[in-house]
Amino acid sequence: MTSKIRKTEAEWQAELSPLAYKVTRQKGTERPFSHDDFPKAPGTFTCTCCGAPLFDATSKFDSGCGWPSFDAPLEQGAVEEHEDLSHFMRRTEITCSHCDAHLGHVFPDGPTSTGLRYCMNGVALDFKPETEGE
Repeated sequence: MTSKIRKTEAEWQAELSPLAYKVTRQKGTERPFSHDDFPKAPGTFTCTCCGAPLFDATSKFDSGCGWPSFDAPLEQGAVEEHEDLSHFMRRTEITCSHCDAHLGHVFPDGPTSTGLRYCMNGVALDFKPETEGE
């Protein structure tokens, strides 16, 4: 992997919406069911901060939790895991491996063969549809 993308807080604030900045740079969380659902089409979910590819649309599922859920990252190393002891809980935080953006958390209760549910903030992701010929 290449070196991490580093920017000042002022640079991130200038590039991101207030909610995207709060979620991705300050480890916030958007309200459940507050982000428009992404299209159910072939494509890739990328980091809203740096554009790195994170999840394939085929790994997305409706978990009913109010946030986009995936059963696996696009490839090994796309995301990083960190212990999160905030809010009197023990969870596993997921960040973008390219820019350290907070994306959400992963839980061991997924319904697919991976057994995982990557519960991501919708505002932390962009959807790039697959174009013909890909």
